[in-house]
Amino acid sequence: MGMMKEFREFAVKGNVVDMAVGIIIGAAFGTIVKSLVADVIMPPIGLLLGNVDFSNLFVVLKQGAEQAAPYASLADAQAAGAVTLNYGVFINTIISFLIVAFAVFVVIRNINKLKREQEAPPPAEPTTKDCPFCASTIPINAKKCPNCTSELGSA
Repeated sequence: MGMMKEFREFAVKGNVVDMAVGIIIGAAFGTIVKSLVADVIMPPIGLLLGNVDFSNLFVVLKQGAEQAAPYASLADAQAAGAVTLNYGVFINTIISFLIVAFAVFVVIRNINKLKREQEAPPPAEPTTKDCPFCASTIPINAKKCPNCTSELGSA
């Protein structure tokens, strides 16, 4: 019973709940990025490269038992039972990773910037000033310069 109580205390701590929410949002964000890459970014790139569909770029390593090569698409090759090396899908995955990594970098960078601003102590009030007559450094409240004995007026 003690172990269950300890686990419950661990599970309801703010950090664990925050981490779980972060993982769920991260998974949803990953799905959005995957769609962004596959449906928005790669089609124009493929069009610029001569109507190349990156998701259908593959190399047949072993012919399928049901149908021989060539295969019109990756789905056809997989349906025929062919063993394929799917480098187009891998390219899409790399681009998805780079987008997610950049987004995480931007978020972490901004969080660190906010932390630095919160942790930085306010600038200290000056304790000295320069004498306008001899340019010596003197206490800020001085009414007379100890070096040149000039009257400074009000501090």
